[in-house]
Amino acid sequence: MTEAATAVATREGSHGRDPWERYGWGIRAVWLVFLVFPLIAVVGSGLPWWQVALGLLLVAGFGAVYVLGTEHLDRRRRRHCEPDVRWGAAYTVALVVSALATVPLIGVGALSFLPFVVSFGMFALPLRWATGLGVASVLAAVAVALFVADGEGTWVVVIIVFAVGAMTAGIRVVSDRSGQYEAMSRELVLVAERERVARDVHDVLGHSLTVVSVKAELAERLVDLDPERAKAELAEIQALSRQALAEIRATVGGLRVARLGDEIDSAARALAGAGIEAHLPDGEHAVDVVDPRHRTVLAWVLREAVTNVVRHSDADECRVELEGNRLVVRDDGRGLEDRPEGNGIRGIRERVEAAGGRLSLASGDDGHGTVVEVVL
Repeated sequence: MTEAATAVATREGSHGRDPWERYGWGIRAVWLVFLVFPLIAVVGSGLPWWQVALGLLLVAGFGAVYVLGTEHLDRRRRRHCEPDVRWGAAYTVALVVSALATVPLIGVGALSFLPFVVSFGMFALPLRWATGLGVASVLAAVAVALFVADGEGTWVVVIIVFAVGAMTAGIRVVSDRSGQYEAMSRELVLVAERERVARDVHDVLGHSLTVVSVKAELAERLVDLDPERAKAELAEIQALSRQALAEIRATVGGLRVARLGDEIDSAARALAGAGIEAHLPDGEHAVDVVDPRHRTVLAWVLREAVTNVVRHSDADECRVELEGNRLVVRDDGRGLEDRPEGNGIRGIRERVEAAGGRLSLASGDDGHGTVVEVVL
């Protein structure tokens, strides 16, 4: 990208920035209107002018620290970072010091700063520290109301400090739980993606390597008997290897999609190579009669079922039936023989159930053969 293009992109990104992010400091500064109470207390204190000026500077400094601190917290939030404890504690201490510095000037009027200190500390500090700060602030306000200035206005401040502490604590707890939920959700997405890749790689490699193995054995037997046929089998092995490599790359990239017509053709080749008589529906006709919403899932099931027939069944015949929302794969081999389900069957079962369907696996008549049925 050229420097000019970079500059344009930068300007466009600047213009496209969320206004709440650009002017968020102004939104947060609106709450500083409640600092009018300590300002009135300073101006109406009757102190010498220099002490009034000092008080005004302390109130302004308190407001500046509050805005800078909340801006710092907002930047951390936008970056999905936890609050920095050191900076949070530093801003909180600065707020407390600024508020305490006004006590000699306005006395109990300094209680007006407590709601700001409590609300800021609740989001800037670890929850345990923030809770301690809130409790300490409420107790300090109650102590002032009981022993220093027992007036209605002081008790109103106590109620406000308590309410602000309770509300911000509730928001903090909910926010923390929400963050934990989002982190767990992201982890579950990663786990699901790993399982998808593992399942797809198993399906692709299991089928392809089974067919390659069968054809390699056939080619070995035909080298002396029928060299031309052996060469043809070796050529198919090369083609299958290249196809499997491409499918693995697509799978890892999340782009792998099984196609029903291709899987029917592949099943015919795999069964023929294993010497199993295949009774398959016509590829194009089968794709036409199957509901398009179900074709991908049924393609994966057909691939895994045929792979298992070739690899495990020792069958002489395999029959595949396809309908609009149903697939049946039958063989006349050894049957289930109480074998536990492997990763392949579990994988296609998960696919079928995710699509709202049902997969059943049973032995054939008289315990001979295996029947895989999927209904979507």
